[in-house]
Amino acid sequence: MKFLRWLTGSAAGLMLVSCVTINIYFPAAAAEKAADRIIEDVWGPTATQPKDEGVAPEEQSSLQKNKTQTIALTVLNWLVSPAAAEVNLNVSSAAINAIQDKMKSRHASLKPHYSSGAVGLTENGLVTIRDAKAIALKDRNKVKGLVADENKDRNALYAEIARANGHPEWQADIQSTFARRWVSNAAPAWWYQSDGVWQQK
Repeated sequence: MKFLRWLTGSAAGLMLVSCVTINIYFPAAAAEKAADRIIEDVWGPTATQPKDEGVAPEEQSSLQKNKTQTIALTVLNWLVSPAAAEVNLNVSSAAINAIQDKMKSRHASLKPHYSSGAVGLTENGLVTIRDAKAIALKDRNKVKGLVADENKDRNALYAEIARANGHPEWQADIQSTFARRWVSNAAPAWWYQSDGVWQQK
């Protein structure tokens, strides 16, 4: 009987331990913070949404509720999976910094086309020409080249972040995270895709 109890207890213990140790999973919260840091560096702070101070009281209440829920989820994640809670994403390798610098210098040329609606953010974390008519005929080839170079660097960035962290299998999750954060950090009036439909912020 004691053996049976020990076996049951051991099995339950192993299941509990496996729940904790098996969670070497994609660190979504860390990835979002890393994405925001890179995006702010590439785009500059002017592209980000305004802070809470100008928000209406009912929206402020909703924002506060969302913050509370986020804190609760963070605490829950920490309790359920302490191993995962300590994961930090490395985004400062030489290769990542080099890609980031190229994107940053290119942004000055792309920004007017985001603002005009000629170029939009796709739902897979890339950019595309949304409205060629909004680009002067003489500039269209140049903008096509900018878009192609930007997409090349974005794909390289996602792959390099995954590689730098020793988890190349995270690339799709990193790209998906960046796709959301590019849109979230976009300036008002910029265009983005959602479920295949173009929308304006």
